Amino acid sequence: MSQTVRTRPEGSGQPLSEAYDTALLDLDGVVYAGGSAIAHAVESLGTARGGGMHLAYVTNNALRTPDTVAEHLTELGVPTEAGDVITSAQAVARLISEQVPAGARVLVIGGDGLRVALRERGLEPVESVDDDPVAVVQGYGGPDLPWGRFAEACYAIGRGVPWFASNTDLTIPSARGIVPGNGAAVEVVRIATGAEPQVAGKPLTPMHRETILRTGAERPLVVGDRLDTDIEGAFNGEVDSLLVLTGVTDGAQLLAAPPRHRPTYVDADLRGLLTGQPEVVEAGDGFRCGGWTATAGSDRLELDGEGEVLDGLRALCAAAWTAAGAGSCGLDGGKALARLGL
Repeated sequence: MSQTVRTRPEGSGQPLSEAYDTALLDLDGVVYAGGSAIAHAVESLGTARGGGMHLAYVTNNALRTPDTVAEHLTELGVPTEAGDVITSAQAVARLISEQVPAGARVLVIGGDGLRVALRERGLEPVESVDDDPVAVVQGYGGPDLPWGRFAEACYAIGRGVPWFASNTDLTIPSARGIVPGNGAAVEVVRIATGAEPQVAGKPLTPMHRETILRTGAERPLVVGDRLDTDIEGAFNGEVDSLLVLTGVTDGAQLLAAPPRHRPTYVDADLRGLLTGQPEVVEAGDGFRCGGWTATAGSDRLELDGEGEVLDGLRALCAAAWTAAGAGSCGLDGGKALARLGL
């Protein structure tokens, strides 16, 4: 895919909730963390929805069903229907259904989210290789998934059964910290079998296709906190993205982002949906946003001025991404980020 290399965050003269018809929102680190709503999320989403923006929630977590996710969001104060939730389980179930006969048996290594999604596509979930499945699908099964389920996957793959994975996120956030995600479990099976799965979830195109099919979005905006899933998924889908800094991405990672990980917009949290975005402009040999000017030196990024923290970060992004071009910026941005408290 050929795309123009992004060298700075873009500006927007109107609120993003008006410039785009649908927000494709990640959940963990964007709407909630550890089961609790992130600050300003509930109010911001309510205002965006009240103004006519369609809200859809897109998650790589294949464990929970759309009904369960919708119920949780509603309890947090974000009224949600199951049809507003798109999961990697749904994306991988569609991918499988396009390659096997209707009613075919599929060995499930994971939780209820996968089973519900497979039945939706007319497929029969089974639990053992002895049930003669025509495919095996692996998705996040939670901390209590027995080790023996990985062996069952290996038995099936060893017999030549095609292997599918909902997603390959190596980690997943929990209330007590970061824990192994489905990608870590996929690696166990990969190491044991030497096989490679077909993967559906973010950042790959099957997941983006699933969101568009289910939402009918014409001007979608991907909203996420992870560069390697949310933002790269938007890049692969050739749509715009908003990175919020309420999750796993920090300032240093953002400055070092290669083109596929560079968001269209950067903001602190979901209040960014309700505002325009300031423009980053060239200023001499650097870039200015608000009261800040950022330049790329021989070995580090420099930042001068004062003003809003996010404006300084946007200016630094422009300096770093322009210096890096199609690569990843290796200039030291530590001092400049420290000025911003980042």
